[in-house]
Amino acid sequence: MRHLRKRSFRLAGHRTSVALEPEFWVVLEALAARHGLSLAALVAGVDAARPVPDLPLASALRVHALAHASEIQAGSLAS
Repeated sequence: MRHLRKRSFRLAGHRTSVALEPEFWVVLEALAARHGLSLAALVAGVDAARPVPDLPLASALRVHALAHASEIQAGSLAS
């Protein structure tokens, strides 16, 4: 069983923690770097763009990572 890795962020002035599998953090960190953002800025952007405010942030981050994983794969193949 995989263990979740917890990270803390300040979003909209509030401190929050998100627990995700390490593989999702790897993709999100790579996406942030690829777009010249900090991980916190990427997470804040995903948080602000949630189409359904009740959607858990962890779920929104997983969906975002999956939706953009091909960018990371394409970048690593091009290197």
